[in-house]
Amino acid sequence: MIKFDLNNRVAVVTGGAQGIGLAITRRMINSGAHVVICDLDYELAKKVALEKPNKIIVKKTDVTDSEAVQTLVHEIVKSHGAIDILVNSAGIAGPNKKVIDYKLEDWNQIIDINLNGTFNMCQHVIPVMVSKNYGRVLNIASIAGKEGNPNAAAYSASKAGVIALTKSLSKEHANQNISINCVTPAAARTRIFDQMSEEHINFMLSKIPRGRFLEVDEAASMITWLCTEENSFSTGAVFDLSGGRATY
Repeated sequence: MIKFDLNNRVAVVTGGAQGIGLAITRRMINSGAHVVICDLDYELAKKVALEKPNKIIVKKTDVTDSEAVQTLVHEIVKSHGAIDILVNSAGIAGPNKKVIDYKLEDWNQIIDINLNGTFNMCQHVIPVMVSKNYGRVLNIASIAGKEGNPNAAAYSASKAGVIALTKSLSKEHANQNISINCVTPAAARTRIFDQMSEEHINFMLSKIPRGRFLEVDEAASMITWLCTEENSFSTGAVFDLSGGRATY
């Protein structure tokens, strides 16, 4: 495994206690970063922190609460002095239903966590990066945000919004040493599958030319490199992690 150079960088990873977020947390720790896991599942996050108690701290975080996120950012800057890296990994899939059958509360919850949560984190963290003239932001979108999966319109729409948000933000800060990118993973077999029907899981697998699901460590490898100082020119980019499914 290649060790990237994140020595003494401060990384904030939302949803960092499970799935792709957990793989990112571990890869960044192994690359020398100090990681702040921001996760609603505080007990699970604390167990992860025991792996490297001198390199990981945990903050129970509701990314949909803008004021709480602002307080969180202030606390991290006070304790660590900076936030060099932000990875927005927190997200939910929601139920698999046609749009005409979708409950409004389910739609709103998915948009609020996946899109508004990413907005809240970016809005409060990026000013810290601006003050230091350095930062790396990586938003986790989805291949569904490019192609739109049937019976997953809320999830697809939220991830399409993350792609557009990433591109807009990157243009706003392109004249600074701040890279803001996103990735579009195909499905990985994580706890998010618990929210999906078996039919939908099989549908997603059938669309991947590689014939298998994404491994979380594969995602963590690309994402960690995108958060290094070496990634000094790419910004506003959408990096494919779809196993060949993406057509653009």
